[in-house]
Amino acid sequence: MAVEDTPKPVVNEEANPNSIENPIDRYHEEGDDTEEGEIVGGEGDGDVDESSKSAIPQSHPLEHSWTFWFDNPSVKSKQTIWGTSLRSVFTFSTVEEFWSLYNNMRHPSKLAPGADLYCFKHIIEPKWEDPICANGGKWTMTFPKEKSDKSWLYTLLALIGEQFDHGDEICGAVVNIRGKQERISIWTKNFSNEAAQVSIGKQWKEFLDYNSSIGFIIHEDAKKLDRGAAKNAYTA
Repeated sequence: MAVEDTPKPVVNEEANPNSIENPIDRYHEEGDDTEEGEIVGGEGDGDVDESSKSAIPQSHPLEHSWTFWFDNPSVKSKQTIWGTSLRSVFTFSTVEEFWSLYNNMRHPSKLAPGADLYCFKHIIEPKWEDPICANGGKWTMTFPKEKSDKSWLYTLLALIGEQFDHGDEICGAVVNIRGKQERISIWTKNFSNEAAQVSIGKQWKEFLDYNSSIGFIIHEDAKKLDRGAAKNAYTA
């Protein structure tokens, strides 16, 4: 069971516009009487006042771009081929874009049963058939109903903040909303790299203060066997 203590400082708080509903509002300083569209600069020479440049907040690029994907349960129930209901939502590449999205999207506790919300590195599709995911597997944590919100956030921050020693092995993460529980999984690229997989699992537990044992299931095993019958290749 996860212990919800003080959040891990994986992203610089100065770059976190968490207290601002719309990050764009930060461009307008209090008391600024400039008309919309007005250019502030020198008289006639077209130069921009250097002091005005410092008022524009700088973005904080992430090492990788990431894409949110969503599998709608109402659409998923009508699909004939798995994955046809999966849709990319938005790709972000800066800290500011992440918080703008996160603060305006439904958290796991507010999603309908059957929903799947993914956050994967850009270009990687959250499917077993994706070439980058095909030889990988996943670590999974389980949570009581409506108790995964904070752990989902900490997982996202650890991913985009590059907190894992073997971050290059990670494809992304998913939160699965089910009737009686919620699951968060981290997908990886190469199951045969045991040292990297075990390191990821152990570090993930540390980041979330998750005390229960977690298991790593190889995608190929899950495909061949019933998902419930596939055995853990590694544990942490």
